[in-house]
Amino acid sequence: MPDIREQLAEDMKTAMREKAADRLSTIRMMRSEILNKDKEKGDETSEEDILKLLQSMVKRREEAAEQFDKGERSELAAKERTEILVVQGYLPAQMDDDAVRLAAEAAIEETGAASIKEMGKVMGVLSKQLAGQATGARISQIVKELLSA
Repeated sequence: MPDIREQLAEDMKTAMREKAADRLSTIRMMRSEILNKDKEKGDETSEEDILKLLQSMVKRREEAAEQFDKGERSELAAKERTEILVVQGYLPAQMDDDAVRLAAEAAIEETGAASIKEMGKVMGVLSKQLAGQATGARISQIVKELLSA
């Protein structure tokens, strides 16, 4: 499977040929954010960091769409949601809550965490393990439930 950078380059060419303006602008924006991250680090950004970057892009767009809905700007909210769909196409499939719960239980057992005070240990393991497959908020919520039970 090609890495995300290669996939974006190929998809950008395809979007240009197909004259898919919305898709093309979103892909260009994603590539730009990745390049900015490279410059910031002074080195090429890892796949794991790119996945985190893409997840944060999705989150920002969800928040923006929500704000546009509140402001009754449905055309702008729709544009944000279209961008979300394009970005999500480059993220791994999202895990369901049961799968996240299983991974969390294994991580709790692995770290020996017994209370909510040790949540950081568990989150450290899980955030690496589930990068791009579940949001930090979902992981955190499930770990909290398990540790406080």
